Amino acid sequence: MTEFSFDSLPLRPATFAPTLGSTVVVAPHPDDESLGCGGLLALLRQAGVPVGAVLVSDGTMSHPHSVKFTPAARQALREAELRKALTILGVDTDALLLLDLPDGAVPTLGQLRFAEAAATLRAYFQRTQPATVLVPWRRDPHPDHRATSQLVAAALAGLPIRRVEYVVWAWERAAPADLPQPGEVNGWRLDIAPVLAQKQAAIATHRSQLAPGIIDDDPTGFLLSEQMLAHFAQPAEVYLEDNAT
Repeated sequence: MTEFSFDSLPLRPATFAPTLGSTVVVAPHPDDESLGCGGLLALLRQAGVPVGAVLVSDGTMSHPHSVKFTPAARQALREAELRKALTILGVDTDALLLLDLPDGAVPTLGQLRFAEAAATLRAYFQRTQPATVLVPWRRDPHPDHRATSQLVAAALAGLPIRRVEYVVWAWERAAPADLPQPGEVNGWRLDIAPVLAQKQAAIATHRSQLAPGIIDDDPTGFLLSEQMLAHFAQPAEVYLEDNAT
């Protein structure tokens, strides 16, 4: 069996983006929206297509041992970075939905707060009625990303909304079983060259996650590596969706 390659997926032009219609991006953490689909969001807004956003976790665990930045301060910092990034991409943040679930422990099916969060998300989708929802790849190698996929699947059950999955950690950490399997999904790449600089500017607003970082009293804190960031400096983004879509 030929090994799956994101880079071999067919390339769709930037003009394809508006065909997705009104869109909501669901981000497990602040920065996933810019890394995984910042180009698509910018293209949608450039075309005048409405875009909404949902932040799933509180974003506090990137630097859990910081004393200068308390959990509340970390949450506020990362939310502010998210709002700035979305603004750069052209997305109105007034209606940003914050689920405020614990970073690193977003609940999965059957766990405490899962049903409540899925119900909140479903009500949001019913109220905003997007044509498309952007969600992390179902087996993206981060537990919060997989939990977010489950939350969105539960919230969308029975609703006539297209689900399109974006890739963040599967570029770096995916085991063979994490990648799309034969016949599982349709994959495609989107040409984001016209808005690549805009996407890079949005990523750059997440200063707490980029070297040298601004939370400087937690040596174990997380920062995005140059190798990881290189995937998101490319003029194309990867998207996956069920064959039945």
